[in-house]
Amino acid sequence: MSEAPANKPAAKPKPPKPEDKPFPEFIDTLFLPAVAKQLSENGITADRLERVEGDRPVVGGRCPMVVGDLPGGRRFWLCFAKEDINSGKVIALADPGSDPTLLESFLIDERRMSLPLLVSRLLQRLNGQKWLGSN
Repeated sequence: MSEAPANKPAAKPKPPKPEDKPFPEFIDTLFLPAVAKQLSENGITADRLERVEGDRPVVGGRCPMVVGDLPGGRRFWLCFAKEDINSGKVIALADPGSDPTLLESFLIDERRMSLPLLVSRLLQRLNGQKWLGSN
């Protein structure tokens, strides 16, 4: 006759997903280093890559954003509606010597944001400008 199995130990709680971190921590410790790494893999070192609270390009209004200055005077702003990676996002781009004139919706069809998705789509957009490598 077999004995009844002992009570199973409680399952270990799953660690929180990176995307569940507070916005400033997610951007500063995960997103910015991941973007810098991807840029580096394309032979680019950003002159500036940081999270700021500032005036949204083109239309104004304060918002949290990631600002990037790339070699040669190219610049981008990834703006969030609020300190939440799942909030609405727009991106603005500026070639050397010019100011941005257009805000584009960014990742509007995604229900749940993830670090890899955010990084890959930003790099995809920069590549679309022919700012990465020799396109």
